[in-house]
Amino acid sequence: MSLKTETHNADALSGGFAEPVFHAQSAFKLMMDAMARPGTIQTVAPDAEPPAPLGVAAGAIALTLCDHDTPVWLSSGLAKSAVPQWLGFHTGASVTPEKAEARFAFVESGASLSSFGLFASGTQEYPDRSTTLVIELPDLEGGRRLALMGPGIKAVADVAPLGLPETFLHLWTENRALFPRGIDIVLTSGSRFLCLPRTTKITATEM
Repeated sequence: MSLKTETHNADALSGGFAEPVFHAQSAFKLMMDAMARPGTIQTVAPDAEPPAPLGVAAGAIALTLCDHDTPVWLSSGLAKSAVPQWLGFHTGASVTPEKAEARFAFVESGASLSSFGLFASGTQEYPDRSTTLVIELPDLEGGRRLALMGPGIKAVADVAPLGLPETFLHLWTENRALFPRGIDIVLTSGSRFLCLPRTTKITATEM
């Protein structure tokens, strides 16, 4: 067994929640709050330590929401790391190469984004049978300013995530046009995250 394989195995077995039930409940509450109030930045306290390049918040979300009934799609950097084994060991979730089969999808920081329409968008009868896309960014502040409007937002919420590609707004507009179908997005950076449910309208504001 090579040293790299041994390291992969060690990474896969460690880094889960120290108190799985308590920490999963805590992370789930944060997720529900973030989905109900789009654009609100939340910080996960649970001590999840997923293998690189999966961030702490993304790892906590995976530990909380993924199980043997939720196929997961991973971007290439994550797929080549110890993350597939880590997910399998701690959650029982299997990794699928098919975006349309995934209930959750994780993208590492810097990876390109393809059309959101390639992921499961649910059906008119079951719009919840869609993919939740978790995208890691360098930071959730300091980037291009975006205005959020829609359910859960009193008037307008301003966010400025750093590292979103230029195509993001176009991809999001296409996604919103599918409503009530479509994907939901979680933007993560380290231990922080914010949610963009499909009901949210996003427009660029002046820099």
